[in-house]
Amino acid sequence: MNAPARPQLTEIRVQTADFDLSHELAALRAGDGRVGAVVSFVGTVRDLNEGAAVSEMELEHYPGMTEKALGDIVAQARARWPLLGVLVIHRVGPLKPLDQIVLVACSSAHRGEAFAACEFIMDYLKTDAPFWKKEQTPEGARWVDARASDDSAKRKWEGSENRA
Repeated sequence: MNAPARPQLTEIRVQTADFDLSHELAALRAGDGRVGAVVSFVGTVRDLNEGAAVSEMELEHYPGMTEKALGDIVAQARARWPLLGVLVIHRVGPLKPLDQIVLVACSSAHRGEAFAACEFIMDYLKTDAPFWKKEQTPEGARWVDARASDDSAKRKWEGSENRA
């Protein structure tokens, strides 16, 4: 017997607390027999960036504006791919090397849509979501600049549907 279909799930959280990857992915697919694929990306704090040791990274955001920007990115992904569920968790505050920063997870009936949507959301999150990062290094604190590679990753999605 098939499980009843639930409405499409979208959850966006900006928080200081860590998240449990296994719990979050299980909740994303729970009770939805239509789900054939769950794809996730977890970003973590590196201990080295641009040649300098990093002892801490602090993430700041603009409450309200950040969640709206993330919602807009998810809406764009939903317009491109038939997603059943989307989860975005982004941490803020002080983080240490190896700490989890971000989780993007997408569920769909097929893996192609889930992979493409997850990558799309992450590429847009890196360029369009209002987060600011400050690293603590042996030379002192420094703000992390946007990367040209993030802009390049975003450009590959522009002007096409890119359906999987």
